[in-house]
Amino acid sequence: MGMSDAELAIEAALTGARIVRDRFGTELSRVDKGGGDFATAADLESERAIVELLRAERPDDAVIGEEGGRRGPEDTDRRWLLDPLCGTRNYAAGTRLVAVNVALRAGDATTAAASADPFAEELYWTDGTGAWVRQGGADKPLSPLAESRLVELDVHPPFANTSWFRAADLLVNPGFTDRFDPRVTSTTLALLWVATGQRAGYIADRDLREDVHFTAGIAVCQAAGCVVTNLRGEPVNTGVGGLIAAADRTTHAALLDLI
Repeated sequence: MGMSDAELAIEAALTGARIVRDRFGTELSRVDKGGGDFATAADLESERAIVELLRAERPDDAVIGEEGGRRGPEDTDRRWLLDPLCGTRNYAAGTRLVAVNVALRAGDATTAAASADPFAEELYWTDGTGAWVRQGGADKPLSPLAESRLVELDVHPPFANTSWFRAADLLVNPGFTDRFDPRVTSTTLALLWVATGQRAGYIADRDLREDVHFTAGIAVCQAAGCVVTNLRGEPVNTGVGGLIAAADRTTHAALLDLI
């Protein structure tokens, strides 16, 4: 019997993570994507290896990559979303805060997802029913906690709701800073840390539908029991979009009130 969808997501994320780790600190060419954005050779190599694995194991599924766009059948509702190196600017600057994200969307649901931290050698994953972190070959259930009071703010554009909300404004909002301690990390890891208890919350203002950067992390957070909504407190991926991920309902209510 072949790999389950969750096992395949795990293997795909680990495949990309090995390349990202091995290429760190080497001379990397860059591909200009416009608007100041770029990809490195490590992004491209990681995506190529992940796509090859997914196409071999699930030839009837579509694959949507950060760098290469959509591949595979158009008439399927099973889409693998992959971000082969989340945190490219961190990586190119020699900062080891990056992730490799793989998620399977079947219809409107994310049914399997994995995010790998190449340098901590940790893997966060879900099969849609529970969420775990794999360290040293052992899986440990994720347990969100709000005790740290640390809240991550995604301040990287593009933003979806600038007419009424700017995450950066919370950095100088006394109501926010009296209760929480802001952090800005700029990688999927920060969202995953809400599921581990390393962060109390995470806020981003993006259109997250079919988003290769966030889909895996959102799925892990939801499966771990985090409270995950859009910026209005409605179901994520609906309405105004954006994201509030919180370790518990009390923290979520406080962040929603501030927004």
